[in-house]
Amino acid sequence: MTAADASYAFIDDARARRNVWVLAIAQALYGSSSIIIFTLGALTGQLLSENKALATMPITAYVIGAALATYPASLYMHKVGRRLGFITGAGMSMLGTGLAIVSIWQGSFPLFCIAMLLAGQYQGFSQYYRFAAADTASEAFRPKAISRVLVGGLIAAFVGPQIAIYTKDLLAPLTFAGAFAAAMGLSVISMMVLVFVDIPKPVAAHYDAAPRPLSRIVLRPHFIVAVFCAMTSYAIMNLVMTATPLAMIACGFTVTDTAYIIQWHVVAMYAPGFITGYLITGFGVRKIVALGLVLLAGCGIVALTGVDLGRFWLALVLLGVGWNFAFVGATTMVTQCYRPEEKAQVQGLNDFLVFGSVAMASLTSGILFQMSGWDSVNLIIFPFVLMALGLIVWLTFYERSRDNMADLSA
Repeated sequence: MTAADASYAFIDDARARRNVWVLAIAQALYGSSSIIIFTLGALTGQLLSENKALATMPITAYVIGAALATYPASLYMHKVGRRLGFITGAGMSMLGTGLAIVSIWQGSFPLFCIAMLLAGQYQGFSQYYRFAAADTASEAFRPKAISRVLVGGLIAAFVGPQIAIYTKDLLAPLTFAGAFAAAMGLSVISMMVLVFVDIPKPVAAHYDAAPRPLSRIVLRPHFIVAVFCAMTSYAIMNLVMTATPLAMIACGFTVTDTAYIIQWHVVAMYAPGFITGYLITGFGVRKIVALGLVLLAGCGIVALTGVDLGRFWLALVLLGVGWNFAFVGATTMVTQCYRPEEKAQVQGLNDFLVFGSVAMASLTSGILFQMSGWDSVNLIIFPFVLMALGLIVWLTFYERSRDNMADLSA
């Protein structure tokens, strides 16, 4: 790799600190909008769709929208810069949530799904907030910049559900339309905030070595196990979270109760992020992934023991913490599989596989719940967790045996 590798040649921590504040606010606004959609999206789908098994289809559309936007968003921002790119993402959310209001007014389920597809592209762009915070930061400040932006996610965990609760009937008798109007307002505010992003366009990178064929990378056992764990953790989290509002309403709880549970689930997703890196460094990445998977199984066990509010709360908290440990750890494992010149193609494939599994999980969630109930949603956790844990154990023994063979041949 040559000296031209730095994507951002201009390092300025003072500028980076200003950007961190802007991006943390933008993260809070995006997160609040996303929580509104995940809290009410399936419930709105249930109201609009004649086939109740398709209630979670809007959430699936939202996830697909994010998946479709993620890689193009990176290319687009490489050409036009972070500021215009992020404003474009928030603009897509404004269009999507505005169309959601129209779809509720028209009583159109297909139109609501299209609206969520558009709104999901906001997520595709917003995933780059934490990376943008590091663009002009020094190596020493970079981890702090990323973690501070993620504080916005914690703020959203408390703000988003409250907005959903207090605005859901704002445009009555159009049920939930008021909450989507609030989400649209958040998108507009986000566009105004993102005007203050101050990041120069990246410098083209040049590498001394050509990247290896993608097939050679993805067939490595380490990559296969890492991606399977990432897919499993994110898909399980989405499967259970998407079905939770439907299950709680079916059990007689209110939308306010549902928003409360989702709030603490999101807190559990992001709060451990401040220590996960230290845990991975201290105990090893595979142990933290395994711990996360065990916590995901714990979510299923708690959910199967009853449907009172306390059990919903504990199950969703375990789900959030388990997702953080397993997914962050698995993502760290993926980063160990490629060289710098291979980063774009490997990360692109990883994101495609993860989002594909999440989209399938969100659609399956509604079908499973409608056909077999809440228990079936949670029972499906266990075989996938066992497979992921089994692969981690297998990889450990595989690498030990390979090292032993290398020692013998030496």
